[in-house]
Amino acid sequence: MFAVVKTGGKQYKVAQGDVIQVEKLPGEANAKVELTEVLMVSDEGKVTVGAPFIKGAVIAAEVVAQKRSAKLIIFKKKRRQNYRRKNNHRQDFTVLKITGIKA
Repeated sequence: MFAVVKTGGKQYKVAQGDVIQVEKLPGEANAKVELTEVLMVSDEGKVTVGAPFIKGAVIAAEVVAQKRSAKLIIFKKKRRQNYRRKNNHRQDFTVLKITGIKA
């Protein structure tokens, strides 16, 4: 059984026991989270597709950790203009473990 869920403006294909990284969600480690924006559920060949979401479908997950990505360097330069700017960015994300799919 697997499902396609939308969170943080992105879509993820998940199954029970999967560990995924999503955009930052509130909650500490070991907190329970429910993802309600379920787009599709497949159960042994039987596919249910929502329009846009499936009513009553819930993905149960557990927060494993709150982390930050590796440093991303932003460098801007305009040639022959003596213009150089260096900046960096680290994106926050949440690691989730999928504990159940309720269609």
